[in-house]
Amino acid sequence: MSSMPAKQTTSLATHTAEDIFIRDQSLCRELIGQLTFTEMVYFLILGRRPTPSQTAAVDACLVTLMEHGLTPSALSSRLIYSSAPEAMQGAVAAGLLGVGSLFVGTMEGCAALLERMLHSPAGTGAEAARIAKEYRESRKPLPGFGHPQHRPDDPRSIKLFEVARQHGVSGKHVEAVQTLSRAVDECFRKHITINATGAIAAVLGDCEVPAEIMRGFALITRCAGLVGHIREEQVKPAMRVIWETSEHAIPYDGKIQA
Repeated sequence: MSSMPAKQTTSLATHTAEDIFIRDQSLCRELIGQLTFTEMVYFLILGRRPTPSQTAAVDACLVTLMEHGLTPSALSSRLIYSSAPEAMQGAVAAGLLGVGSLFVGTMEGCAALLERMLHSPAGTGAEAARIAKEYRESRKPLPGFGHPQHRPDDPRSIKLFEVARQHGVSGKHVEAVQTLSRAVDECFRKHITINATGAIAAVLGDCEVPAEIMRGFALITRCAGLVGHIREEQVKPAMRVIWETSEHAIPYDGKIQA
């Protein structure tokens, strides 16, 4: 059991009367006007500046995840904002709570599977076949695969892999997810697309983003998307329609649930 240090420290930020320092970089002299938002996100979270190629690939992933339409997270934000317009942060927080294992956050589950493949003594191919068999037998959703609308392939995944190749960051994680895709198709005896979160798990992995913090990148970009929904709710309110449509779609039947 490791012992705690005598005094806990932080490596993120400090300040003086004249400046603020983030990971030993001057905010005013070295960061503001020098780093893009995507570069700053990467730098703050991982402690190193991304290469231009990593920046382009991570940026593409953030753009991909920002907006998905009237999904559960967006509906949550719009409804909460309509109930408490004085607290925009509460509405955004409500939407972020929906970034879970079934929506957006599936990249984390896929990333874990890719790490399992890459560290398997049996090799990536054998481990991919084992994973495909496990999910087929359990009938559980396979993180990073399948989509109800985008068939036969998710166009976002195709574009993300293209961006990764163009910028030279497509590596072992992209290769692993494509190996897993072939194993899934063979095991399920049909083609199941790599969806956007599966592609993002692979591309972020090849940009050296650890699997355990990957969902954080989804939260950052979804926050911006939810603010977009709140802005639309301000100028084109939809809450009343959503509310009335729900009441019409799910009528009262008076039955007592056992």
